Amino acid sequence: MLIRSLMLATWVAVAAPALAAGDDNPLAMDRGKSRPLVVIARDSLDPTLIRLEQALKEPANQSAAKERNLVLYTLVGMTGKRDDKALDPQSTMALIRTLKLGAGSKIKVVLLGKDGEKKLEDEGAIELKDIFTAVDQLPASEKQLTATVAPPAEAVPATPGKHTKPAKPAAPPKPLDD
Repeated sequence: MLIRSLMLATWVAVAAPALAAGDDNPLAMDRGKSRPLVVIARDSLDPTLIRLEQALKEPANQSAAKERNLVLYTLVGMTGKRDDKALDPQSTMALIRTLKLGAGSKIKVVLLGKDGEKKLEDEGAIELKDIFTAVDQLPASEKQLTATVAPPAEAVPATPGKHTKPAKPAAPPKPLDD
């Protein structure tokens, strides 16, 4: 029983960091589907943050944002939200790590494309129309991007040093007899 307990404790000690380092990044679920708009402010009373949030609540801007597949992330201090729904601290920290954000006194606005790359990064005051313009100027290939499928992993040989033979191609179908 003691050996089983020690084995379990060892397994948990080894596997826990790997499992914890899993994909807790909230941007990963948006890749290929939507364009994250990340607004980073020091406090919730920042005028640019308030102006952007109010502009996004207007019906015309809501529909325009929905057409452009925008998802609003706000980071105020160490608190994160996705479309006004709170993120857990682990997801918030993963978001900060992913964007490699440094400390600053000004508000920072980052627009990511569907491919996960930064398309717009601005410090200070920015208007919603500027964000819409940046999205509209994206290349057509980025606009049409759908969920990306990871390429299949190569088969790993069962024993190191030995390579397996590739499978034979399928034989062509036989012609039908009339």
